Amino acid sequence: MRLSRRSEIDPFIVMDVMDAAARAEAEGRHIIHMEVGQPGTPAPKNARLALADAMERNALGYTLALGIPELRARIALLYRSRYGVDLSPERVIVTAGSSGAFLLAFTALFEAGDRVALGAPGYPSYRQILRALSLVPADVETRAEDRYQPVPDLLPDGIKGLIVASPANPTGTMLDRPALAALMDAASERNAHFISDEIYHGLEYRRPAVTALEVSDDVCVINSFSKYFSMTGWRVGWMIVPEAHVRTIERLAQNMFICASHASQVAALAAMDCDDELRRNVETYRANRDLMIKGLADCGFDRIAPPDGAFYVYADVARFTDDSRAFAGEILDQAGVAVTPGVDFDKARGGHTIRFSYARSTPDIEEGLARLRRFMESRDVAA
Repeated sequence: MRLSRRSEIDPFIVMDVMDAAARAEAEGRHIIHMEVGQPGTPAPKNARLALADAMERNALGYTLALGIPELRARIALLYRSRYGVDLSPERVIVTAGSSGAFLLAFTALFEAGDRVALGAPGYPSYRQILRALSLVPADVETRAEDRYQPVPDLLPDGIKGLIVASPANPTGTMLDRPALAALMDAASERNAHFISDEIYHGLEYRRPAVTALEVSDDVCVINSFSKYFSMTGWRVGWMIVPEAHVRTIERLAQNMFICASHASQVAALAAMDCDDELRRNVETYRANRDLMIKGLADCGFDRIAPPDGAFYVYADVARFTDDSRAFAGEILDQAGVAVTPGVDFDKARGGHTIRFSYARSTPDIEEGLARLRRFMESRDVAA
């Protein structure tokens, strides 16, 4: 039985690194995980308690395709309290993680063959989801002087969409409001849809992140409970779309997913009122960020754009290798630290970059940095 050309997409390399790390752990090795953007903390305590209670009282069957009304209303309230944006709950769509939201957005907004611009380095699954939907990803090679964020003069003509993330993966850099507005204007001038990936909002260390909804309502905003709310495996997220798009997205969601997990929606609703616990998590990431920036510099990884948010450092390692995948393999094998090669995020230039995640506990970060330092010292001696 033959496979479609649409299915011929690249692997998500960080998942391959996770698999290699899991095999090493199965052999009895202790691995420090700096590869995956996954909090080391569980879902908030009250979220877990709320689900346990709901499981005793409720069959947790299908919900409405757009999500349970209470959760949609609570997400709308988040925009009012965090950003000062007055948002109707009718525009909120609960999804099967941000991945489900990207599938819905790309299917609703683009025709097969449309070109959609995205920054490089950038989240690799944008590109692969686009290709699986017979769309054409158009990489925008960002520059270090722009902190690896797209800028209007780099955008190609002939695009039908632009995807922007702030804070970004893999760099953790953010756009301020003027920079975000300039990109949105540039997309509008090209008659291109603007998709704002905001899944790392809440994880900021220098200044608050700006939502695209502060600039315009004619935008698709995507967020998730995975990162700030520490609920990666629960697979629940949301999207905000113009009112005129809601019914189209609803029809697609009904047929593609039926609904997001009812159990996850119950937990997500409760998680939104766990501010104290979630802020403590952010303070841990803040401490880890400072440790990571200094510790990586001590290892020789000092060519970075300091992250404003998320929990990543993206380092230029060209002094040490032009094959980041092989280099990451050496680090895992010899140091017991799992890191992600830059080729996952930038096909053209990622051979000389590595992403380090500091989402785990502070003791893990300290141990990982100590191992990396010993690894780099041993390489220097060998050289």
